[in-house]
Amino acid sequence: MKRIAKTAGMLGIMGCAVMVSPYALADDSFWYMGGNIGQSKAKIDEKSINRQLIDSGFTSSTINEDDSDLAYKLFGGYQLNDNFAIEAGYFDLGQFSYTATTVPKGTLNGKINLKGVNLDLVGFLPLSEKFSAFARVGANYARAEDTFSSSGAVSVPTDATPTKTATHYKAGVGLQYDLSRSVGLRAEAERYRIDDAVGNQGDINMFSLGLVYRFGQEKPVQIEETSQVIVPVKVKTQEYCTILDIQFEIKQDVIEREEEENLAVIGTFMKKYPDTTAVIEGHSDNVGTSDYNLKLSQRRAQSVVNYLVDELNIAPDRLTAVGYGETRPIADNSTREGKQANRRIAAVIACVTDIAGLKVAPARMTMAMEMDFDPYKTAVDQQYYNELANVAKFMRANPAITATVEGHAGGHVGKTSVSDKDAMEISQKRAQAVVDHLVSKEGISRERLSAAAFGKTKRVSYGTMLEGQEENRRVNIIFNYVTK
Repeated sequence: MKRIAKTAGMLGIMGCAVMVSPYALADDSFWYMGGNIGQSKAKIDEKSINRQLIDSGFTSSTINEDDSDLAYKLFGGYQLNDNFAIEAGYFDLGQFSYTATTVPKGTLNGKINLKGVNLDLVGFLPLSEKFSAFARVGANYARAEDTFSSSGAVSVPTDATPTKTATHYKAGVGLQYDLSRSVGLRAEAERYRIDDAVGNQGDINMFSLGLVYRFGQEKPVQIEETSQVIVPVKVKTQEYCTILDIQFEIKQDVIEREEEENLAVIGTFMKKYPDTTAVIEGHSDNVGTSDYNLKLSQRRAQSVVNYLVDELNIAPDRLTAVGYGETRPIADNSTREGKQANRRIAAVIACVTDIAGLKVAPARMTMAMEMDFDPYKTAVDQQYYNELANVAKFMRANPAITATVEGHAGGHVGKTSVSDKDAMEISQKRAQAVVDHLVSKEGISRERLSAAAFGKTKRVSYGTMLEGQEENRRVNIIFNYVTK
């Protein structure tokens, strides 16, 4: 009588498409570890079992299957960057078995135990601030331990407990919910291609829940909104600056009491970052002679420097007072409001780039991006996508933060004057375009973003030259927060 030499372990799952997309975390790279537990599922290939029985002179009357079992895995990984992680692990898919009852009378019993190690490439796609989808593709090195037994007329091979190790692919998809910056909850579906010990191949499904712990992920900065007003200034992309705006009454250079609190913020910032320097800019309206206004603006700037040195103990060699007189208006000098806006101090502080690590900081922060627009265009150019991704990364790392996107326009396009209405409308569209991009492309909640239009009321250049006109067509992003 022929011996039954093979059993069937062919298992099926629907195909999985692996998606790999960016997932912004607080740090670019870190180690993590975790574990999953769940159920493994096999599809026993009854046709193969019947065919082998027939080849041995038997037919089967019934086949009873045990095609699921408890499964688990332990893993550790390294986040390479915002887009990819490498993950290694150990898995135990459990045991699957069948019992075939035959004619002539007898039984054939088959069992298989599967365990091994794997190495995967994992990619992430954010769905919201806490939810993300992820997908994996990699290799598994599995050991199959088969066991055969029989009764009645059926016999088994001489080697009733064969084993085999083999390397094949594995793939999976899942969802992750971040309980905190350090701990996440995972739900996964995975497929393992496996060899049994007698020459068959099949796929095992594993459906599981698990926890992942990320090392070195500190709590975000405590954030609250304040009301300090900031005048945008053109700075290099990805630099973060604080800007002070103090206005003076006509022909005055004395700092009012209500402005001292704002100056204290500047002092706190400069003490925290002792390598920073500041340029205190003084400006005036156009009332009076140009020479008088230049000297008045210089005195205004110097009065702020003196206060920072005398009252807040900032080293004088870190401060520079510069008077610009009436040469840099930000508003129309033909109106009372415009003149008042032009009588001002702007403190431009050397930028710091370590946003995520900022512990003591000014009341508000601005990311003044070099995001220029064509004269009547509002769409966000693709060259700014990376900078906006950095904004989204910072906001995801600090989930309590809010941001105001300020849109600005110039007063002229070439030699053509732009009306106040048109300037306000196009600046609103520019700000809204940036908000929409952060929401739709970067997954930032719309409730955390607001668009504000300033038209041509906050020009940083006269706009008489083409370069100055380009500087006025801009967007600034203001982060609203204070530190404890």
